[in-house]
Amino acid sequence: MSYEFTIGNNYVILGSNGSGKSTLLQVIAGSMIPSEGEVQFHGLTSEKKNIPEEDVYKCVSYAAPYLDLFEEFTLKESIEFQAQFKPFRKGLGTKEIISITELEKAKDKPLKYYSSGMRQRVRLALAVLADTPLLLLDEPASNLDKKAINWYQHLVSDHAQNRMVIVASNQQEYEYPFCNKELKVEEYK
Repeated sequence: MSYEFTIGNNYVILGSNGSGKSTLLQVIAGSMIPSEGEVQFHGLTSEKKNIPEEDVYKCVSYAAPYLDLFEEFTLKESIEFQAQFKPFRKGLGTKEIISITELEKAKDKPLKYYSSGMRQRVRLALAVLADTPLLLLDEPASNLDKKAINWYQHLVSDHAQNRMVIVASNQQEYEYPFCNKELKVEEYK
């Protein structure tokens, strides 16, 4: 496939299970090497130049239900750990991020005691609140109940402006109401 994601748009990658949505996001994120071809990054930073492959991680935030968290860490420790590698959006410290997650009552519990929905909130908050120009969300509403889906939609609405968002979804429209472009991966097979 050949496709160009352009700044100023938010995208949803649509397809059935096994169609390659997650694989494509992992290739874009740089966590998986493409079997053929290449991914080029340019225009994501203020310099508007090509970004070397080894520096892509600085520009990308990624959340997926299958990503591991350090389960021995508390929420606070998870936030502080990530801050060592990627800064959070301006004005957001540990206290503010904990408040945004709405997990204050569980902030001192190790993540291994969190429900799957609570862990997904942590993954989403860490990705969406990171200060990166590209945000990748793979089936972001996985494990979220109705209240948490509403929380997710507000999180993206409040904290994902002025960046490109790419969502992979298997037709769950509540995962991508903010997307204005669609890429159907099955059309490229």
